[in-house]
Amino acid sequence: MTVRWRLREIMARQRMTNKRLAEQMGVHPNAVSHLKNQDIMPRIGAETLDALCKFLECTPSDLIEYVPDEAIDEDP
Repeated sequence: MTVRWRLREIMARQRMTNKRLAEQMGVHPNAVSHLKNQDIMPRIGAETLDALCKFLECTPSDLIEYVPDEAIDEDP
């Protein structure tokens, strides 16, 4: 089982930059970059998840995707 982190996709779809999201969240752009470059869901607190959802106008289920092991094994 893998829990895929989709922040990169959500930000790209909305044309949201690291700098702009960081300013809105009140964090350093490097912090956003670190979160964005993860493929598997990082360990984040509820405050961070809440801020991401608020400023990206999405839900946690938009940011997280469950991929069963069988689907991973079947990929070419």
